Amino acid sequence: MLTVTRLYYDRGTIVLEPKAPLSLPHFFKYDPRVGAFRALALHYRKAVEYLRKRGVKVEDSVLQPLKGKIVTIAELKLRNYQKEALRKWIENGMRGIIVLPTGAGKTRVALACIEYLKKPTLIVVPTIELMEQWEKRVKKYFKTKIGRFGGGDKSLGYITIATYDSAYINAEILGNKFELIVFDEVHHLPSPGYRQIAELNAAPYRLGLTATPEREDGLHVDLSTLVGGIIYRRIVSDFKGRFLADFEIKTIRVKLSDEERAEYRELMEKYKNYLKKHSIKIKSIRDFEKIIMRSGLDKEAREALLAWREAKKIAFNASAKLEVLREILAKHRGDKVIIFTENNEFVRIISEEFLIPEITYKTKPAERRAVLEGFRLGKFRAIVTSKVLEEGVDVPDANVAIVLSGTASRREFVQRLGRILRPKKGKAILYEVITSGTSETRVSRKRKQVLEED
Repeated sequence: MLTVTRLYYDRGTIVLEPKAPLSLPHFFKYDPRVGAFRALALHYRKAVEYLRKRGVKVEDSVLQPLKGKIVTIAELKLRNYQKEALRKWIENGMRGIIVLPTGAGKTRVALACIEYLKKPTLIVVPTIELMEQWEKRVKKYFKTKIGRFGGGDKSLGYITIATYDSAYINAEILGNKFELIVFDEVHHLPSPGYRQIAELNAAPYRLGLTATPEREDGLHVDLSTLVGGIIYRRIVSDFKGRFLADFEIKTIRVKLSDEERAEYRELMEKYKNYLKKHSIKIKSIRDFEKIIMRSGLDKEAREALLAWREAKKIAFNASAKLEVLREILAKHRGDKVIIFTENNEFVRIISEEFLIPEITYKTKPAERRAVLEGFRLGKFRAIVTSKVLEEGVDVPDANVAIVLSGTASRREFVQRLGRILRPKKGKAILYEVITSGTSETRVSRKRKQVLEED
């Protein structure tokens, strides 16, 4: 039997020192600096399985898991579909992505996965708010030491919760201390920076959670390697009126004023003329990225891009939308309403015009918590935001969403709808206000495909 003298962890990689020549998988590369073979820690599980299948004795010191235990202190009651998702994850070797609509209980499934393994676990989340929500849920069901990486905290626990930013910065430190890693809102993971959280981590067991795995840049295809493929998926319509609120989507069209229309056409003409002049066809986000790259050196490209952005802003912030908003708010005077816009400028206009509290990325944490608490208690009947509340924040009891502007992103649409789908009496309503004769009309058609295709 061939003896492998050593397999160990080194700054986000695993290093293999064979005593004799050995055929290795493609992900191992020879490193002359240490006279051994090196691979990303991501491949740890595959490497061990490969060596064992070939009868190789492995002296494995890669994982240095944190000491501790998980004691269940409250029963985790799962619905049938949640039990099915858990079973699929177990059958897939405790790897893979579970796709469930917002409000359908992804977190509860993840807690069941953690309870099943009872191994040191790293939970990665996009926001501080989500980190706090996860901590509350973990404490509700488990007795264990909880660590936090994010918001100024840097402590390790048997279950550690980290933001994507902090997990990325500390990827090499966290890389061999956990056996299970959970990625909440896993669609963030494939980005050029965050993907290193998965690549530099040796955790053999992985779980991804999201309502919308697809990304506009196509990088979601890498999730299969980073976490595992999609092992369970349900869509919003599967739960409509049962586990999620019944809902209705209403589209309202407005027109640009004569002045807005003239300016919009002039700006779009400038943008289209640039595309025509340089024989550029925009068929995907990558095609558009080429113009962005050009704009760094090409003044004409930069001016065309600015024209496109200004035209988009005119469509998104059409003055007629404010009148429609006034009518909707009057109609739903007794309801709890969330208003979504594309940019902070329009948020501020709405906030000042209608005396509605705003939440943007500029809002300080204490103020954000105060606004959300006021909304929960009914002190505020409406709030207005630009993207901040699309994921990772519990906004219970809201039953009306008004989308005044946004993108064609499937993820954005589903997440905004999800803000009003928590189980409740009565029907939830999402109003989509679009500007006729602009790119928003095409965007709206794409949105309507979401509930059937997602």
